[in-house]
Amino acid sequence: MSADYRFCPRCATELALLEAAEDGGPKRRLRCPACQWTHWNNPTPVLAAIIECTDREGRVLLARNAAWPGRMFALITGFMEAGETPEEGIRREVAEETALEVHTLALVGVYDFQRMNQVIIAYHAQAAGEIRLSPELAEYKLFAPADIRCWRAGTGMALAQWLRARGHEPCFIDV
Repeated sequence: MSADYRFCPRCATELALLEAAEDGGPKRRLRCPACQWTHWNNPTPVLAAIIECTDREGRVLLARNAAWPGRMFALITGFMEAGETPEEGIRREVAEETALEVHTLALVGVYDFQRMNQVIIAYHAQAAGEIRLSPELAEYKLFAPADIRCWRAGTGMALAQWLRARGHEPCFIDV
């Protein structure tokens, strides 16, 4: 059962894992046995940026989330907000979390991250400016592309694809 929904938001009846006919055939989902409301539990779109700092010799900014244990550095990410395009959203996230101004954006790809029930939309962002981290981030590092180590999930796969497109065979770390 989903941790997000235990009771129907329409009639407050306890939800049950029920099978029902859908366009693609029968499917088991959390449903309300009283009013037939369905919890679809669709993946959440998450935006990610591979930030190339054009005013810092093309180094790539990776940051450590303040809530993460250890010293893992990763891409700048955030949730898309209602009413914005993915491009507007990633420009906003980069500005909010690093204070950098994005000059150009290019889609790297779309990646599933099933462990978190997310779909990641990754961009290459060329940016410049003074780096000032939001309280969400504890620290950052700038890496030459050849020195970056990727991880085998979600945004790490986007980073690996971006590196390959630039002639660097990615090295992977275990997280």
